[in-house]
Amino acid sequence: MQRCQHRPIAHVAAETGISRACASKWVNHYRQHSELGLLDRSSTPRRQPTATSSDVVARIEALRRAEKWSAFRIAFELQTEGISLSRRTVSRHLLALGLNRRRSIDPSGDLNREPRKITARRPGHMVHIDVKKVGRIPDGGGWRVHGRGSRQAKTVERRKNNGARGGYVYLHSAVDGSNQLAYTEALPDEEAVTAIAFLHRARAWFAAHGIVRIERIVTDNGACYRAGTFARAMLGARHQRITPYTPRHNGKVERYNRIIAEEFPYARRWASEDQRRDALDVWNIRYNYHRPHGAVGGQPPARRLRAGVTNVMSSYKAIAVRPREARPSRCGAH
Repeated sequence: MQRCQHRPIAHVAAETGISRACASKWVNHYRQHSELGLLDRSSTPRRQPTATSSDVVARIEALRRAEKWSAFRIAFELQTEGISLSRRTVSRHLLALGLNRRRSIDPSGDLNREPRKITARRPGHMVHIDVKKVGRIPDGGGWRVHGRGSRQAKTVERRKNNGARGGYVYLHSAVDGSNQLAYTEALPDEEAVTAIAFLHRARAWFAAHGIVRIERIVTDNGACYRAGTFARAMLGARHQRITPYTPRHNGKVERYNRIIAEEFPYARRWASEDQRRDALDVWNIRYNYHRPHGAVGGQPPARRLRAGVTNVMSSYKAIAVRPREARPSRCGAH
């Protein structure tokens, strides 16, 4: 401020690296309010004609503390009382009040409810299915192989700018909730027909591992799983869709998706999408027979199998120890 008393504001602003408008604003604040003018002030408008009244906010707080209702239920109750508020508005007020989480309602900070674990009683009791989308690798490798500024990377970017799309690969996975046994395929889409075909192949793969009967199939609410054709493909199993926007209800396969994302599609450099797809066979063997799993006591999931695999080829061990070579022979269990 002292420099602005004897020099042009534009010169001082250039020296300090800020715009002239910004420097002029703070100089005017200082001239009008002295030191107090340099303090940050709230950007809240002076008038808020549509703001929620304090009585309604107090009513929201009372309902939350007394009934422990969700924002949706509170909005519904207010609607019956003649107060029209959206669920999003109620959620915003709960956040401002510090009551957006259930544990915030209790003064001691303790949890108000114990989370229930999803426990499968036996193999085949609960099979969790989900799809993970990953980017397709261009032929010759992407920027991870050649670098971001390489000629190949610029060619791919130029194709994208011209309207070409690299596309995606969809990893369809099925995980048994009892022993964490998992089966994954890389498929071109997530349509209902594709999901049904994967379900039948996964059922056969589990049967080859001794799980001949699947009692319940757990999925999210994706379009392919809501299709009527998928519901008719259960073959006696119960189809259970999780609560919308609650992925923890399908936590077995969600955790598997995180594992496979960290250890397979981006764990090494691939020269093409075909090379990565071929290596998926090796990943299925490595995960189920070699990789230690925390939920299985540090043992591979296959250690929990009561019956041995009935159709694994004799060359299976040789396949499992060659993860970076060319495409291995397809395992009979697939």
